[in-house]
Amino acid sequence: MDLKSNEPFWLLKNGLVASYPSLKNDEECDVLIIGGGITGSLIAHQMIKDGYQTILIDKREVCNGSTSATTSMLQYEIDVPLYKLIEMIGEKGAVESYKACSKSIDQIAKLTKEIKSRSGFKRKQSLYFASKKKDAVWLEKEYEARKKAGFDVAWLGTEEIEEKFSFQNTYGGILSKQGASIDAFRFAHELLRFNVNKGLKIFDKTEMKSVKYLRNHNLALTTDGFNIKAKKIIYCIGYESKMLIKENFVNLKSTYAIVSEIDKDKFKNIEHTLVWNTDDPYIYMRSTDDERLLIGGGDEDFYDPEKRDSVLDKKEKEIRRHLKRIQPDYLFYTDFVWAGTFGETKDGLPYISTHENFKNSYFVLGFGGNGITFSVTGMEMASAFMKNETHKLSEYFKFGR
Repeated sequence: MDLKSNEPFWLLKNGLVASYPSLKNDEECDVLIIGGGITGSLIAHQMIKDGYQTILIDKREVCNGSTSATTSMLQYEIDVPLYKLIEMIGEKGAVESYKACSKSIDQIAKLTKEIKSRSGFKRKQSLYFASKKKDAVWLEKEYEARKKAGFDVAWLGTEEIEEKFSFQNTYGGILSKQGASIDAFRFAHELLRFNVNKGLKIFDKTEMKSVKYLRNHNLALTTDGFNIKAKKIIYCIGYESKMLIKENFVNLKSTYAIVSEIDKDKFKNIEHTLVWNTDDPYIYMRSTDDERLLIGGGDEDFYDPEKRDSVLDKKEKEIRRHLKRIQPDYLFYTDFVWAGTFGETKDGLPYISTHENFKNSYFVLGFGGNGITFSVTGMEMASAFMKNETHKLSEYFKFGR
């Protein structure tokens, strides 16, 4: 499955950061990680840190799947509002899920320092505004739920949003202190390189064909006929898991993004703020570390890569219309436009869990707008799995929930 369009901004911005050899002989390890994107790189970092002999494989060049198309907004907010999630799974699980995402942002900050990252990590506030008058009613309810849960939030009225951010035609919103942005493509490459120096083995352009799930280990066979004997397998294959797991546990969506230079005279505080609204699908906005403006949205059901990419021009115009509504006088000159694929779950939560049909295996599938922060939580949960321990979020992130 093709997970991105032909011109993702991060791939063009960074170029070919690194490549690795394909597998040319049989191997043996404690942990085999399948998938070399941001999730796989984070899980590999944890496994190496925990002292496991680790191999990572990817059927493409590493990081060239959905990681090269991500918008890399690091938010504690989940696609399902907190007050709704409380209604769905209870207050404990909902609040803990939100807090895990918040904690993940702090962990990424520490990781970038640990590996001396040049991925442009920057802490930012987050503005979630009502795009329609009727949305302000439930958004205020969301504000109260977050405030009760202990998050550092403030309610801004229409005039305050215009004064602080130059946005018109809004109906109030939540300003959160916790948020960040990063170049996840570069960060993933940096994590992989850091851990190769500590013993991680990486084989890209190496595709898993099948797996024999045995009593005490698994035997993964590649399409080139080589075997990898692994005590445990951790699947970090994101949206492609839909091709592996039979039940319908996630809906695939296409999302679109455009990038241009920023006219700073027209925007206030955009370089310090993540922005998204209450539209369905919602529009999101952030600045990049090279001072460009990135805007995304236009989500729709995913059918195939050709259909997704054929509407790039249409989606670009749609996103620009949304920008025009809140910035009527702003002239946006598109430099890059691309599409990506993401997964949407019924409760906005990931699947980080074992599965009854896959022995000695674990899945770290960070779906929705929080894929990266969920994957950081997955580091902790995968570490617990390897030690036969139960994580406090296991009940909420499991298959069949």
